Amino acid sequence: MERFTDKVVLVTGGASGIGRATAARFAEEGARVACTDINVEGLAETVERIEKAGGEALSIESDVADVDSARAAVAVCVEALGKPNVLCNVAGVGGFVRTEDLSVELWERTLGVNLNGTFYMSHACLPYLLECRGNNIVNVASLAGLIGQAYCAAYCASKWGVVGLTKAMAVEYVKQGLRVNCICPGGVQTAILGSFVPPENADPGLLGRLALMRGFTEPEEVAEGIAYLASDAALSVTGVALPIDRGVAAA
Repeated sequence: MERFTDKVVLVTGGASGIGRATAARFAEEGARVACTDINVEGLAETVERIEKAGGEALSIESDVADVDSARAAVAVCVEALGKPNVLCNVAGVGGFVRTEDLSVELWERTLGVNLNGTFYMSHACLPYLLECRGNNIVNVASLAGLIGQAYCAAYCASKWGVVGLTKAMAVEYVKQGLRVNCICPGGVQTAILGSFVPPENADPGLLGRLALMRGFTEPEEVAEGIAYLASDAALSVTGVALPIDRGVAAA
């Protein structure tokens, strides 16, 4: 099944994890995929994997937290592959830290990548996405965008912001045929897990709702959810924050 033949899909955070799995999923289904990241080596590996599988992909070095870099990445995508039909905002950072130990620099970087980056990329893509009904944006938020989590003040704030941005844009553009949705993963088996180490003397009782307690989800499972929301099978779906979290948010 090739649901995205002749479509251009732009994926941020494409060097690893959910971003890499998402880029591969769209390429498998016929899309021309542009992958952005600050990790040039990881991007090259993603593109190589896609091309070896017979897909078409482009790597773009970019820091989504920098508005000029984000705009430049979109411009490169348009010039090289065409106007984007789907934008997948996957790039993200995070980790555990006590709020009293949270530096201003870490706060700003976390919101800069997770929330500002989602806005910058969306803002740069909107003129192209609005040209054709049926185009869409899929953001990657988090379980931490739906429930509170101790030692995650910056991460929760950024991901709640992504959920709010998703819903606001979905309402604003529904009559123009642009759908905006987000995925809210729990614990996913990716490199970012290495940053989520509880701080020294953390209270175990405050960690009980973590998806990690129920096992991990694979990046490919999250990519499947992203592809569904981006596909015509979800034409009536917009403004959704879809948990992929082994039922943690439901408890």
